[in-house]
Amino acid sequence: MSRVQNIEVAEADDGIRLDRWFKRHYPALKHGRLEKLLRKGQVRVDGGRAKAGARLEAGQTIRVPPLDNEDTRAPAPRPRISDEDRDFIHSLVMFENKDFIALNKPPGLAVQGGTKTTRHVDGLLEGLRSEGGERPKLVHRLDKDTSGVLVLAKSAKSAAALARAFQGRDVEKIYWCLTAGVPHPLRGTIDLLLAKRHAGKGGEQMVPAERGDDDAQKAITHYAVVENTGKKAAWVAAMPVTGRTHQIRAHLAALGTPIVGDGKYGGETAFLGGNISKKLHLHARRLILPGGVALTAPLTHHMKKTWEFLGFDLENDGDPFAELPR
Repeated sequence: MSRVQNIEVAEADDGIRLDRWFKRHYPALKHGRLEKLLRKGQVRVDGGRAKAGARLEAGQTIRVPPLDNEDTRAPAPRPRISDEDRDFIHSLVMFENKDFIALNKPPGLAVQGGTKTTRHVDGLLEGLRSEGGERPKLVHRLDKDTSGVLVLAKSAKSAAALARAFQGRDVEKIYWCLTAGVPHPLRGTIDLLLAKRHAGKGGEQMVPAERGDDDAQKAITHYAVVENTGKKAAWVAAMPVTGRTHQIRAHLAALGTPIVGDGKYGGETAFLGGNISKKLHLHARRLILPGGVALTAPLTHHMKKTWEFLGFDLENDGDPFAELPR
């Protein structure tokens, strides 16, 4: 059994939760055991009682009581990553500074693992760890078949700040998509509650809901038609205000203009045929972080090919939401 320790919170741990601090420095200590130590007052921050969710500040002192050998065993070795995977994840990097890394995620690559999903961004992040640095951390998500800007925090401190920005809607997100049909009116705001429902073999699906329905969640999306080809298809820019699962896909389908390639929400009408790819045409084009850092991801191959086939002007990259209050 170890002795009592008083450990100063390092700059790298500034802003993280107390339970995350223990997970990082004492990975073998189970959460239930930590909660028990907190309830008994054996774990303290600057001499006072604390809760698991308390945010830490650099320079604070954490009292760590004597722990069993089982609670203090060495963490598991870092997962190995192949040179091929390391090269692949590095090839996706489009921007990097001291706080975060931005990837241009390709379609078909899941952000996190799951049943039958063995290759995903989260499993490749070890390949982006700098010498002596932390493993980058996910702070938001993109659907597996959605491409575009994906931001990773380089430290616990920046992860906490970015998470607050995303949760507080301080991050501006603009998506580009191709719709089957042309939304009417050509620009507007979709304010439609969504609820998650099981859709058989199709997994979970977001469906329109009414106030009072089980699991109904507020969902708001601004949209604007940039160009269209008659009544067949439209290049639409979408700015989600909220961040519900499949929000843009469900909202545009509710207008009767599903995203091309989105059979889950549009059925057969989502496939235009001919030279138009059957892949999902939804791309996280631009992400603007607090402080004005703007990240723009080039279109994927299949969407660029569709834009060229339909004669859309790829240089038409203005702000369709300039009139909206920011």
